[in-house]
Amino acid sequence: MPPFYILIIVISVVILFAAFFVVKQQTAAVIERFGKFQSIRHSGLQMKIPLVDRIAGKLTLKIQQLDVIIETKTLDDVFVKLKVSVQYKVIREKVYDAFYKLDYPHDQITSFVFDVVRAEVPKMKLDDVFVKKDDIAIAVKRELQEYMTDYGYDIIKTLVTDIDPDAQVKAAMNRINAADREKTAAQFEGDAQRILIVERAKAEAESKRLQGQGIADQRREIARGLEESVEVLNKVGINSQEASALIVVTQHYDTLQSIGQETNSNLILLPNSPQAGSQMLNDMVASFTASNQIGEAMKQSKKNKNEK
Repeated sequence: MPPFYILIIVISVVILFAAFFVVKQQTAAVIERFGKFQSIRHSGLQMKIPLVDRIAGKLTLKIQQLDVIIETKTLDDVFVKLKVSVQYKVIREKVYDAFYKLDYPHDQITSFVFDVVRAEVPKMKLDDVFVKKDDIAIAVKRELQEYMTDYGYDIIKTLVTDIDPDAQVKAAMNRINAADREKTAAQFEGDAQRILIVERAKAEAESKRLQGQGIADQRREIARGLEESVEVLNKVGINSQEASALIVVTQHYDTLQSIGQETNSNLILLPNSPQAGSQMLNDMVASFTASNQIGEAMKQSKKNKNEK
C-alpha cells in the first residue's frame, strides 16, 4: 500500500477518535463551534465535529467552599477578624451564565461577602457579634443569593466559622471573665462559711440545751438519792442533821478515792489527815444544830410579834 494511503488512514483514525470525548460525573462541558457557543454536554460519552467544535471549558457541578477573611470594626470601636465560609455550586440549568457571565466567580463572591459583613458588623457591639453570628451569616447568604443567581450560582449555605478580636481585647476579655469567676467563687465560699457558722452555732446551742437538761436530770437524781438515803438513816435512829452530815462526809471520801485513782493527777488536798473527816462531821452537825436553833428563835419571835 502506498505511503499516501497509509497517511490518509492514520489521519482519519485520529480525526475519528478526536470526535469523541468523555465528560465526568457532576461536570458540564461547554462546546463552541468556530468560537461561538454551541451546546452544553453532561456526563457520559459525547461526540463533536473534529476541527469544527472544541471544548471551551468545563465546570464542576459539585458543592464548593470559599473561605473569606474580613477585618472590620464593631460599634464599640473594636477591630475584629471574621472568617466566613460560603458553600455554593453551579446551577445545572444555568451553566451558560456561570461560564460566560463571570470570569472569576471567587472574586465576585468575596466582594459581596466583604460588602455585607462591613455593613452589618459596624452596627453591633463585640459581644453582639458573637451572639448574632448566625444573623450575619443569614444576611450574607441573602445578599449573595440575590446577586449570584443571575450568574448561574446557587448559594447553599454561609457560615461565620471564626471571630477573632484584637489580641489586647481578647486579653482584657479573659481578665474580665477570670475576675467574674473569682467573684462568683468568693460568693460561694462566703455562703458556705456562713452556712457552716450557722450550723455550728445551732449544734452548739443544741449541745448546751442537752447538757443543761442532763445536768438538771443529774441533780434531780442526786436529790432523790439523798432523800432516800436520809429516809434509810432515819429508820436506824439517825436524825436528819446527822444523816446529812454523814452523807456529805461520805461524798467527801468518795471524791478523794476517785482523785486517787487518777494516775496523771497532780492535785493535792490540804488538810487530808484521818482526823479531818471526824472534825468535818462534828462541825457540820454543830452548824446544822445552830442553824435549826436560829430558825426556831426567828419563828418564835415572829409569833410573839403577831400576838401583840
